[in-house]
Amino acid sequence: MTLSRPASPISPARSAGVILVTVSAIVFSTAGIFTNGVATGAWGIIFWRGLAAAAFTLIYLAVRGRLAAEIRAFGRPAYLVTVLMAAGTAAFIPAFKLSSVANVALIYAAAPFMAAGLSWLLIKEAPTRTVIIASATAFIGVLVIVSGSLGRASLAGDALALVMTCMMAGTMVVYRAYPDTTAALPAALSSVLLLPVAAMFGQPFGTALGELPILAGFGLVFAVASVTLSEGARRLPSAETALLSTLEVPLAPVLAWVILSESPSPRALCGGALIVFAVVWSQTRKIQSPLSVKAPVAGPPRNGL
Repeated sequence: MTLSRPASPISPARSAGVILVTVSAIVFSTAGIFTNGVATGAWGIIFWRGLAAAAFTLIYLAVRGRLAAEIRAFGRPAYLVTVLMAAGTAAFIPAFKLSSVANVALIYAAAPFMAAGLSWLLIKEAPTRTVIIASATAFIGVLVIVSGSLGRASLAGDALALVMTCMMAGTMVVYRAYPDTTAALPAALSSVLLLPVAAMFGQPFGTALGELPILAGFGLVFAVASVTLSEGARRLPSAETALLSTLEVPLAPVLAWVILSESPSPRALCGGALIVFAVVWSQTRKIQSPLSVKAPVAGPPRNGL
């Protein structure tokens, strides 16, 4: 009689990674509400949100006694993450102003495919069969939603959302390749990096006083989401991190519907249900085992960029 092989236990690191990335996706899903809930222009939002996010993050690091350690550990991968995050933010906020919350969230759903492709190309990490199937299912959900939104969204806003998606996928891959890269400080410095740019192209000091507390809250939300995403990404394969992040896709339109009265179409609801199913299903499978390939999968390098 052949005994079945017991399933390998899920490691604490992977469980923590799943929780952190899921929390990040939930928190990130509120970005469209904050952005479209104020009259401040995109660059004004970037300025005040960035200032608040950097302040909250640096205070958090100082209180935890981790600021000095983060500075010492700030190597070349952290510089790359800082630039990628800054570029993603610069595209992210204007995308919401130029397109719908639903469309920006939908385009972000392409992150699993981008992250998986970049990981396979750059660090030789093949996605698992489970991730491939779940990503294909999520992609079908995206097609269902987009099929009901063609011609309605601004092309410029959609293009900026695509840029943001590429930057976030790149960030996930860097953290997967260099898991010792600091998480909080790059997020804070990416906000600081954009302050002079936002002041140059926008009019942040003309922002209504009543909107400043909202933008400060947005900064706090961004700080929490960025740190939890970075911490989770170092514990999971890039494709799985991006796949879990697509939980934002159905949540963002629902929040826009409830708070901003931006009603999602029936196709958006159906597509969002497919994406949620793909994410939940992927977490019930043995996602750790590598996809069968002839060549060995190289481990992440440790010696910096």
